[in-house]
Amino acid sequence: MTDSTTSPQLAAMLADLEELVTCESFSSDLEAVARSAKVVAAMGARHLGSGPEFLVIDGVTHLRWSFGTPKVLLLGHHDTVWPMGSLATHPWSVVDGVARGPGVFDMKAGLVQTFHALAGLGSLDGVTLLVTGDEEVGSITSSRLIQDTARGLAAAFVMEASADGGALKTVRKGTSLYTVNVHGKAAHAGLEPEKGANAGIELAHQILAIAGLGAGATTVTPTVLSGGSTLNTVPAFASVGVDVRVAEVAEQERVDAAMHALRPVVPGTRLDVVGGPNRPPLEASMSASLFGLAQELAAGLGLPALTSASVGGASDGNFTAGVGCPTLDGLGAVGGGAHADHEHVLVSELPSRTALLRALLEAVR
Repeated sequence: MTDSTTSPQLAAMLADLEELVTCESFSSDLEAVARSAKVVAAMGARHLGSGPEFLVIDGVTHLRWSFGTPKVLLLGHHDTVWPMGSLATHPWSVVDGVARGPGVFDMKAGLVQTFHALAGLGSLDGVTLLVTGDEEVGSITSSRLIQDTARGLAAAFVMEASADGGALKTVRKGTSLYTVNVHGKAAHAGLEPEKGANAGIELAHQILAIAGLGAGATTVTPTVLSGGSTLNTVPAFASVGVDVRVAEVAEQERVDAAMHALRPVVPGTRLDVVGGPNRPPLEASMSASLFGLAQELAAGLGLPALTSASVGGASDGNFTAGVGCPTLDGLGAVGGGAHADHEHVLVSELPSRTALLRALLEAVR
């Protein structure tokens, strides 16, 4: 759905984007992720002249292209948060210069930009492209693959969608995930409640203690709660999920130690704390030089001045930074509404972001 003013390049990018968006790839549906991987692999083969490795880990399909001696990593994912059937309620469309559809912004447009940027290079020597299939659910099967692929490289460019206004993401908080399980003792709530050990009351104590661990930029948020069995029974079990976001490794370590040092308050109860750090923070020091380079290249291309953003959400760029690889994130689509009904991409920005990525690759290889 394009108009007469659409350039051949942009028309080709939109055709590729439609192909990816209309192949649904909900993270939790491994068959759908496998189908999506085949579509992404075929598209990459058309643009790059060769197919990828298919890396299936615990049923999740990841793709990797490698050209020559690895020097720079391009990183993205093809899974989305959108359940199967979302196309029926959020169909692919391009209207008034805005593309919509499930996963269009996060981050299928980024994959299209990647393929078109690479296709325009004279040589692919030194480039590795890794497209994972489980980023939206914590990169459980791909985290080690990402770390091993990035270790020792000169740069990692993460094709996640941009921040507001097209800003590149130069700082991302690290994440830790926990479940705190409280084990108590059941008793009849009317006849002999004193003979029980109330896991719900203990959980209330722990929630307040956990919430108090946040400080400054560090957020510690109790989230999913559960507990009890019937209205007339003292709860024998209760639990809470905990989301932690930190800007510095030292804070991640502090909170982890505090979480595992939690102790019960209610007599007869015991705690079981499960989990820990999931992604290290992407600190400003890991992106500063690449952002400066991007600013220079953007100016040389006649693009608007680049801005940067610090965001609370994590990405696979946290893993690359965590192994010491300089990392620049948010190089993907310009738009908004990730994971939301208004998810969209500004079509006019696709060629310029592609040109910026190509210039970065030419500069660092």
